Amino acid sequence: MVNKERILKMSNISVSAEGLIDLHVHSTISDGTYTPRELVELVKRRRMAGFALTDHDLINGLDEAESAAREMGVRFLPGMELTLNFRSRRIHVVAYGFDRESYAFKNLYRMIRANKERGMEEVVNFVRDKGLDLTVEEVKASMTSAFDVYAIMRCITRRFPDSKVMPLWDKYIYSALDYLGLNMDIAPKAAFTAIHKAGGVLSLAHFHKRIGLQGLSRQEQEESIAALVDMGLDGMEKYYPSYTDDDRAFAAATIEKFNLMATGGSDYHGENRTDTEIGTGIDNNLAVPAEFFDGVEARIAQVRSKM
Repeated sequence: MVNKERILKMSNISVSAEGLIDLHVHSTISDGTYTPRELVELVKRRRMAGFALTDHDLINGLDEAESAAREMGVRFLPGMELTLNFRSRRIHVVAYGFDRESYAFKNLYRMIRANKERGMEEVVNFVRDKGLDLTVEEVKASMTSAFDVYAIMRCITRRFPDSKVMPLWDKYIYSALDYLGLNMDIAPKAAFTAIHKAGGVLSLAHFHKRIGLQGLSRQEQEESIAALVDMGLDGMEKYYPSYTDDDRAFAAATIEKFNLMATGGSDYHGENRTDTEIGTGIDNNLAVPAEFFDGVEARIAQVRSKM
């Protein structure tokens, strides 16, 4: 159940989000706790300059968000956070502005969803074998969009309402995927090519995390990003709530070196990450300027001019 009082409370927090944007936001369609429309309402109340909805490997909330944004006069970018297999590690890349009706995107999306929904009954069985009473029927009854790991995770978090989400992901979801050997992620080159053909652009998310380039030296991270740029990567998150000062400096230098599109966002998940606020991050450590929104739209226009 969405806490409406919290939405109202957040519009009156001491540090204003007025004029800021957030290009990394999740809804109930994947693993957030606010519906697409409720996110638009929240952005409106906080007087933000705009936002992008970027659910994990899903676009089911974009029509609702786009319609609500148009109705409320909120600047909006349609997006999706892709999980990709890069050099035997998982990375997240956020796609923006793609034509959802294009053949190239539909073909990519069909492949993504086939991968993401494969083997889910086995994942449920694994969770049950770990001692958590869970059935396929229960998961399907709780679905907001698809029978995937996010539907399973929603059921798991209901069992542990006071627990942090990431330890539960590690214990049940990641353990299941590793044990079952499920490779659900596509290669960057295929994704980049399809998104560009659909008139969209792509930005590397949270390079410093485990789902990212964590564990590599700065030189290795730079070389990895260079390889992704060669495949078609357009941008990189310059601002992210859990970046250290050194992470921010590296991101800024890398963006400048490779002439990348600068993006940034809170990675907002609502009540699933209670320390993170939309627009302002953790303890107000995030301030993504509206010019980044302009920059993404300009890069989209460049891609479309070459189509």
